[in-house]
Amino acid sequence: MNAADTALPLHILSRADYPAWLAAQPAAVARWLQAQGFDAAPGSAAAFPGEDGGIAGAVLGIGDALDPQAYAHAPSALPAGTAWSPPTLEPEARNALQLGWGLGSYRYARYRNPGRAPAALALDAPDATTADVLAACLRVRELVNTPTEHMGPEQLHAVVESIAAARGARFEAIVGDELLARNFPAIHAVGRASHRAPRLLRLDWGDAAHPHVVIVGKGVCFDTGGLDLKTGDGMRNMKKDMGGGAHAIALAELAMARKLPLRITLLVPAVENAIGPLSYRPGEVVATRKGVNVEIDNTDAEGRMVLCDALALAGEEKPALLLDFATLTGAARIALGPELPALYANDDAVAAQWLQAGGAVRDPVWRMPLWRPYLRYLTSHVADIANSGASKMGGSIVAALYLERFVPEGQPWAHLDVYAWNDADRPGRPAGGEAQGLRSAYAMLTTRFSLLSS
Repeated sequence: MNAADTALPLHILSRADYPAWLAAQPAAVARWLQAQGFDAAPGSAAAFPGEDGGIAGAVLGIGDALDPQAYAHAPSALPAGTAWSPPTLEPEARNALQLGWGLGSYRYARYRNPGRAPAALALDAPDATTADVLAACLRVRELVNTPTEHMGPEQLHAVVESIAAARGARFEAIVGDELLARNFPAIHAVGRASHRAPRLLRLDWGDAAHPHVVIVGKGVCFDTGGLDLKTGDGMRNMKKDMGGGAHAIALAELAMARKLPLRITLLVPAVENAIGPLSYRPGEVVATRKGVNVEIDNTDAEGRMVLCDALALAGEEKPALLLDFATLTGAARIALGPELPALYANDDAVAAQWLQAGGAVRDPVWRMPLWRPYLRYLTSHVADIANSGASKMGGSIVAALYLERFVPEGQPWAHLDVYAWNDADRPGRPAGGEAQGLRSAYAMLTTRFSLLSS
């Protein structure tokens, strides 16, 4: 017997629509709900009994019907072990329900039993695109939540290689000293101190006749800060410093799952910024693939170092669009908080499309300026540029400007500085890894290239 066979009716209502619905219910149901003070406020739920004393149905209070988070409380708020059949909804609201229920049902379970089973949603025909989008969001959560012991550069390598095999894509990894031979010196410099060899992961998929999109993700699997050592508090959650890479991997996998008529290249520099005899040092000058020599002001500004080589390679491909995702700066969190990723773009149309997509799918990003006068904060007196500087002003902007230096002029490019993390449990947003800006990035791609998935 599946969930649909035992599913109970679920009434999904806004606070404004609730009084009319309540007036049409049997008197016993109305009295039950009124006795509990239930008013269908957003984020609320209440089950009600039937004549036999069992559960006859439930009411789910929501706000924005097109926001997946409006439904995410349901799996935990409704009784464990129950299954629920929703009313007829408009397609967009139905998809939001499906996605929100999936997000709200997620628990990271690799190392412990997650406990209470979520209530189940019984849908006659789940939407395939929504299912793939949910899978991409959960891919980010799983990758970010997994400790570095089990999600270091080698394991991230294995994940991308397995996705390539499953999707019929080409895969290549440039590992260890081969990075120097192939002219990726900055990636090598950051990762060389670890016993786990640094590497650049590359996946290529799609028809050469289709528009080419290169997706780059920061894959720093753990960040001690290097010789500019982080504090204990600052280091505590640095397993998540590959969150940008997780987003890039998930977006590429989603495009492949939906068989979008695009040519996808995924680039993830995967390293551990460790401390040891081979650690790169403050004051050193590190070469880069682009030929720009970088003075190391701070070894904790390592993400931009590995990204600059990957962005240089991406630019050589001359794609129709270049995107990168990175857990790059604490300054972005100070500016926008933990939930709103900072978007930088050198192309107004790309930025506008991403912002519009964010509003449409309720996965917002916020555009920040590439204020080029702030490049002065990266002045070096011995090299072409420094990777950081003494000033704390505009830290997220300065980091984005550093990355832009490695993007060819005229190349459409957007950079998303993400937190990739929930600091505390909330419905649909469990503490730990989180996908942010991923759904809107996918929606932006389908809009920009006018795509329909198969």
